[in-house]
Amino acid sequence: MVYCKWSADSAVNTKYHDEEWGVPLHDDRKQFEFLMLEVMQCGLSWSIVINKREIFRRCFDGFDYNKVATYNDTDIARIMNTKGMIKSPRKIAAVIHDAQCFQKIRAEYGSFSAYLWAYCGGKTILYDKHGEGYIPASNGLSEKISQDLRRRGFKFLGPVVIYSHLQACGMINDHGSDCPRYQYIITHYPCMRKKRDNEKNVQCFA
Repeated sequence: MVYCKWSADSAVNTKYHDEEWGVPLHDDRKQFEFLMLEVMQCGLSWSIVINKREIFRRCFDGFDYNKVATYNDTDIARIMNTKGMIKSPRKIAAVIHDAQCFQKIRAEYGSFSAYLWAYCGGKTILYDKHGEGYIPASNGLSEKISQDLRRRGFKFLGPVVIYSHLQACGMINDHGSDCPRYQYIITHYPCMRKKRDNEKNVQCFA
């Protein structure tokens, strides 16, 4: 496999890759969870974050954005004192703040998923060369979405973080073309092919 080699790092990563990563996602609670996992990852390895996922779920009420949006200083202290939790009050506060911003987008568009998928017309994007393992850290689409989210007040959601989210929620199919999940997605979901878009820091995983 090309880019998908990371899935073999652990049983947790394999399960995540095989069952969730890259599958088109239209459930807002899951969208919020995936976004906030990216927030928690900033400056850390993905392995640390995915292995603490159940701790995050306990801390943030299963990523129920309506509940998280009401959290206060008492909740921040509770989360900070949770065994195994990442001890970052800035990230924890950002999750709470972003839940409030998330609610505002839902109020405007009906759902966060409707807002996000409008950027690609509801179709998963297959970028040229990505299936061969040429993967950027960010691109024009993630930059555009990041700028709009930051304008709306979201924190910790730069273009690199958003690119990772677009991969995870299935807006961009970055499975290697030799990965069974690549074929599964293009067979079961509407897709479109596009030229590479203002890509930054491209790495070759072939």
